[in-house]
Amino acid sequence: FCPRCRALQPPAPRPDLFRLMECDRSFRVDAQRLRRRFRSLQRALHPDRFGRRAPKEQHYSEQHSSLINKAYQTLLHPLSRGLYLLELSGVEPVQETDCDTDSEFLMEIMEINEKLAEPKDDEILQEIEALIKARQEELTKEVTAAFERDDLQEAKKLLAKMKYFANLENKLKNKKIPS
Repeated sequence: FCPRCRALQPPAPRPDLFRLMECDRSFRVDAQRLRRRFRSLQRALHPDRFGRRAPKEQHYSEQHSSLINKAYQTLLHPLSRGLYLLELSGVEPVQETDCDTDSEFLMEIMEINEKLAEPKDDEILQEIEALIKARQEELTKEVTAAFERDDLQEAKKLLAKMKYFANLENKLKNKKIPS
């Protein structure tokens, strides 16, 4: 807001999402604090509050609201938060080929994919869901440790693995949807 006229101003071109959400620039994020900040910002800047303002301010409100949603979603989820931290550190984007040298890992992914390709079996789907959840939690702990020791290349490899499990999670969700 303009300090003199109190008119809403446009968002910065490339804001720091951690600063916007008042979080430390760290892989560890307090999800409750993040949620409170999100709600507070949305209450203050939501387009519904600017319905009677000038069209320019209404537009800025929509931009702010969209940015706040993006910041919240990015920082809330470990994979997107980790990828964003790498981006802020100038590390090139994660490619799935970043973990191709780990043949044991790739075999695990192939086996899960094969199970997902089989005809729908709720018991097997529950097993796969539990496995994916456990592996994601394990990888999140490993990524946290890598970021805390400032080992960005290791974090990048682990995030590539997390990407594989995110893809498997999406395939699993699609498989569970009744056709």
